[in-house]
Amino acid sequence: MKQGKDDKLTVNVVRDTSDVLAVSEPVNWAVDRLANVLEQQGIELTETALDGQGQITRTTTADTLRITIAGNSEGSAAAESFLIRQEAAEAEGSTSLLHITGADERGLVYAILELADRVRCSEAALADLIEIDSYSGEPANEIRSISRSFCSEIEDKSWFYDQAFWLEYLTELATHRFNRFHLTLGISYDYGHDPNVQDNYFGFVYPYFLDVPGYQVRVRDMTQEEVSRNLETLQFISREAKRRGIHFQLGLWNHAYQMADSPNELHIIDGVDESNHAVYCRDGLRLLLECCPDIDGVTLRTHYEGGIPEPSHVFWKEVMKGLTACGRTIEIDMHPKGVDEQMLEVALGTGMPVIVSPKFWAEHMGLPYHQAAIRTKELPVATTDRADLMLITNTYRRFTRYGYADYLNDNRRTGVLHRIWPGTQRVLLWGDPAMAAGYGRSSSFCGSLGVELCEPMSFKARKTSGTPGGRELYKEEALQLPGEEWKKFVYTYRVWGRLIYNPEADSAEWMRYLRHEFRKAAPDMEQALAHASRILLLFTTAHLPSASNNYYWPEMYNNLGIMDTAKLSESAFDTPEPHTFGAVSPLDTAIFYGINEFVDDYLQNRLQGKYTPLAVAVWLEELAETAERHLAAADSLVGDQTIDNYRRWSVDIAALAGLGHFFAQKLRAGVSYALFEQTGNVQQLREALGSYRSAKTDWQHIINVTQDVYRDDITFGYKAHMKGHWANRMSGIEEDIADMEQVYAQAAAADSRDPLSNESAAAVSFPDTSAVPLRPTLHHEPPQATPKGEAVELRAMLADKSAGLQISLLYRHVNQAEAYVTVPMQIENGVYKAVIPGSYTDSPYPILYYFELRNEQGEVWLEPGLDADLSNQPYYVLH
Repeated sequence: MKQGKDDKLTVNVVRDTSDVLAVSEPVNWAVDRLANVLEQQGIELTETALDGQGQITRTTTADTLRITIAGNSEGSAAAESFLIRQEAAEAEGSTSLLHITGADERGLVYAILELADRVRCSEAALADLIEIDSYSGEPANEIRSISRSFCSEIEDKSWFYDQAFWLEYLTELATHRFNRFHLTLGISYDYGHDPNVQDNYFGFVYPYFLDVPGYQVRVRDMTQEEVSRNLETLQFISREAKRRGIHFQLGLWNHAYQMADSPNELHIIDGVDESNHAVYCRDGLRLLLECCPDIDGVTLRTHYEGGIPEPSHVFWKEVMKGLTACGRTIEIDMHPKGVDEQMLEVALGTGMPVIVSPKFWAEHMGLPYHQAAIRTKELPVATTDRADLMLITNTYRRFTRYGYADYLNDNRRTGVLHRIWPGTQRVLLWGDPAMAAGYGRSSSFCGSLGVELCEPMSFKARKTSGTPGGRELYKEEALQLPGEEWKKFVYTYRVWGRLIYNPEADSAEWMRYLRHEFRKAAPDMEQALAHASRILLLFTTAHLPSASNNYYWPEMYNNLGIMDTAKLSESAFDTPEPHTFGAVSPLDTAIFYGINEFVDDYLQNRLQGKYTPLAVAVWLEELAETAERHLAAADSLVGDQTIDNYRRWSVDIAALAGLGHFFAQKLRAGVSYALFEQTGNVQQLREALGSYRSAKTDWQHIINVTQDVYRDDITFGYKAHMKGHWANRMSGIEEDIADMEQVYAQAAAADSRDPLSNESAAAVSFPDTSAVPLRPTLHHEPPQATPKGEAVELRAMLADKSAGLQISLLYRHVNQAEAYVTVPMQIENGVYKAVIPGSYTDSPYPILYYFELRNEQGEVWLEPGLDADLSNQPYYVLH
């Protein structure tokens, strides 16, 4: 649509004043947002109000596009759903008419913000709106949450107090259909047992916001003006979230008022001791909720890291009385690490809605499915060396630390929300529609409520590692985003939010942004970042030196030695002995092989169907090469233009691709070295060195890409492995290679002196992993829900006849403390059959299962396994 010199483009919004939904505060805010983005395009938004009989009570000039907004009077649509459809224009002067209906306030807000987003990303805004035929949305997940953490007084006060930031940031979340925002306080340290605590601002929350009547509790040396400012800011944030239809969740992750082991704590709490601790917290919580009426829920860490030694039921029973006394419904979200039945009863006893929020992939981000099996180290044990502190968490409830544990049973009285922690990728850009859609499908696993993402840069400057201006990541001035570093990740928010809302969302929802940013290069940029974004998620799932985000950061990898030199890397403190690269466990031990485990099984001719480190290496390399190919294509389309956002993207994609190449080569080196250890074959050691040297070259490429772009010290903790730059990590790689070279020199010398050694240690050859083998297709239809206590027969057929093929069924309850049952399937008339007995289905848990297939050539694999884009669930679930 062309606009003449004297033309005036106008959009007219029509609402019935008697329609409560259509004139609610969030909808009013959304209409204002639409007006603002239209105004930036030179288009005026006007309004027409109708009374209850549809009569005009306020009118304006003729319009080019008329938009009517109405709630769903029938109440039949799903919550938060909406419909935008084009209708024949009736009003004189109207060119077109869009009609919007929403099931509720959020539905209407999402529909209006959809129009605003199309305008924001358009070169011909009005024409794009007029061309809408029909567009609808319905959420796949009840909760779609973002968590933002306050970890550093030095780095985080600036954004906390910045009202302009909150207005823009919360608008972005609402635009991409996040319906919950979690402001996380008190998570700067692993509380209660850390002797290094210094910056603990907002640690023990209440006195930072309140003067609780009846107590003389204060933060030493803090002025009343600062306390008042903190409370006013919290009121502002929660109110603005509510205006946008966003549930506001306040995280109170610490209740320790004093770090007894820390002599250097900066913020001392006076006036609270063991005698009044619980009752002060109770009254402080009540008053905080009364002063901030827009807080919808609180998240509590009730295990020992929250500062209260276990068992802690008595303390929490008293504190939670503050919830019941505030006069409204407050959602209780319990971080479930160590939560037992007694603690659940304490929360449920308040009469408030209760959810538990287990970690999705330990403290990292893996592929978009729930672990088929947790690491051996996470299974329950009988005793702990700190029974005075962690009697529950580190013993019989140990398996609740890093997954959904046993919370997904049919008898549960709580909701379950899965939280993705920020260990894997913190700084480099992330954005893969396929992975985001996979998470959108898996977040409602077994009736779960949804997912919460700890946003990019979460835990920045944790543990007193902050520096002034430290949230600025870039050394290169043109790439800096002073005070707006979050805007680097707007594409992450977009694909994540929209595909968690609807995993089948149309690609136009993110391509409009990419075309606005990168023009002709948009399709290649989408694919380059998508493939690069899978690299660390795959590697994290297949190889996890530590479940803790405090110790393992694969994005800025602290090298873990292949050689056993008795020098324990801090990054491997919970890796099995001997704490080497080869000893590392996968994060999912049912679907992936560890290096040493794989080599042992291969040499013993007992391979399982799990994905091997060599197969993972091929995947990583293919992902890296695909990302690089699309980035090169995008470079040719962008030309010599210096587009700051393009530079940010291209640097990060290149760095991620470099990580893919590095980890692929290091996995190969690890396998070859493990073979050398087992067989003594010097050729395997030579190959290990060759792969490791190639990995070093790949790491140098990462350094070259990032050296003059990123700051020299990016901090997520005070220890060396949680801060620095990629360049700082090279010395660890070189040291390990030097150790391996010494072993090789000795082995090669011995080998040359003993010509017979080559014959006694024959070379080992693995199956070719450079191409996906052609395997028979297994057809299996999961049965419908089966009554408890009845046997279930599972059937599978092959698309073509494969003589000698053996199939086993592996199954367990959806309880991560349990082991799998393995049953050989019997073949009858071409149909493979196995039975899960009624004694096993007589359980409150759904059943998870998959198949292992083995042919006469010795190949073995899993079904359904992982698809080409790695975004599916590699098992079935029987309800």
